[in-house]
Amino acid sequence: MRKLGILTLILTIIILSYFTYVTAEKAFQSDFKMPQNSTLNDEQSRLVLITQELETPFWNQVSKGALEQAEKDGASIEVWGSYGNNQEDFLKKIEIAIHSKVDGIIVQGLDTEEFKDLTKFKAAFYGIPIITVANDVPVDESLRKTYVGSDQTSAGKMIANQLLADMGSTGKVIILGDSEQEYYQEQRLDGIMKVLKANSDIQILYGETADTKEHIISTTQDLMNQLPDVDAFIAVNAIHAGTMIQEISKRSQVEPYHIYSFDDGPESLSLLNEGKLDGMIEQSPEKMGELSVHLIMKWLRDESGPLNMDGYLTDIRIGKATDE
Repeated sequence: MRKLGILTLILTIIILSYFTYVTAEKAFQSDFKMPQNSTLNDEQSRLVLITQELETPFWNQVSKGALEQAEKDGASIEVWGSYGNNQEDFLKKIEIAIHSKVDGIIVQGLDTEEFKDLTKFKAAFYGIPIITVANDVPVDESLRKTYVGSDQTSAGKMIANQLLADMGSTGKVIILGDSEQEYYQEQRLDGIMKVLKANSDIQILYGETADTKEHIISTTQDLMNQLPDVDAFIAVNAIHAGTMIQEISKRSQVEPYHIYSFDDGPESLSLLNEGKLDGMIEQSPEKMGELSVHLIMKWLRDESGPLNMDGYLTDIRIGKATDE
């Protein structure tokens, strides 16, 4: 019995050795392929465009330009965003994009510490390039690669010069600013003030408001109470323009007033077409989308060297209520 047991054990070892050899041989045959990480069309770069203001005329144009350019450049791009300036949701989407290890992020700049921490530390840690579009943030605080959009200081000067051309060099002007003023708004306001303060016969009353409708209404009321014979209004943040105009119209007809803003608010174009805005800075949002994708792809392909940290400026012009 003992000899039979030893013989059975030897036979079992021989059989197991044989199957081990056969399995190993198959594994190392030349046509065997190790599993590969699944990437979208292998070499296709994955980009994300992230905005706070989905489904607005301005940002729809930015998205259109970005999507068309991504197709030309052979990249994959998704448009993410939030509605109604939901900053918490906006920042969360940036964080998700970073942890997803996308190849590049094109994002509406937000001048907050949370945004800057995401771009300066988390995105940098993963080596993900960031390009700000339409709204910039200071480069030294964000480490963004570059900015694509309007020269906001020049836009402020342009709108102030148009006001003077329409109203004349004498008058009283209310400027409505944002209590949480971002970098691009600071630049706009700087341009406006440089032009208006150069005219000694222009009286300026500046006030700031939060973004809620109630605050915009109460601030507009307060400013008009302080300056009842006002001649003109400028809304630095285009999101405020519609509510500001509604409050003005409760006191009198809006026609006697000269009212100006910018084209990146959800109501901007309709307000201009209805004649409620006398003038509006028109930017080049579709070009912003195109150029931001083109530049980030050049950087990813190492075709251009360092990008210009001062930014790439797109065209601006004055749109008038009388324009066809």
